[in-house]
Amino acid sequence: MIKRILLGCAFILAAALLQSTILSRLSLYIHAVPDLALVILVYSAYVNGMMTGQLTGFFSGFLLDFLSAAPLGLNMFIRTLIGAITGFIKDTFYLDYLFLPMALCAGATILKALILFLLHLLFPESVPTYFLRDLTLWVEIALNTLSAPIIFAFLRLIRIFNSKQKEKN
Repeated sequence: MIKRILLGCAFILAAALLQSTILSRLSLYIHAVPDLALVILVYSAYVNGMMTGQLTGFFSGFLLDFLSAAPLGLNMFIRTLIGAITGFIKDTFYLDYLFLPMALCAGATILKALILFLLHLLFPESVPTYFLRDLTLWVEIALNTLSAPIIFAFLRLIRIFNSKQKEKN
């Protein structure tokens, strides 16, 4: 389990660096980039279960908090919740190559936007949020949904993510 958490955090850190450097330069008008780190977290949590999902979400959120200008703990909180919820539904559905990755990542992006909105109501000055009338949220949902099958297929090739060993809690 520790190897899967460390590998997940390493991939999430690499994805965060990629999306904050290269992909942010490619978004011209809308300023929306795919949240590749979220897609990797969703895969890791769904394949490995709730405990691995929430620990990966916690530690990767901690790393992302230092990379972003968000308040310390914001990414930790959001990604821990998303990892726990996604891990909770592990083995509920058959993990196909197209539809479930797209549905999981669209749902995770919507959940992230909902959590940010609720936190924005509590802390309006310090927590940024998405607005329904802006295209940024909708484009990010579309980009995460479309990139999910590609990233899931890539991560399936890595054996440590796909181990069928039972977790010892």
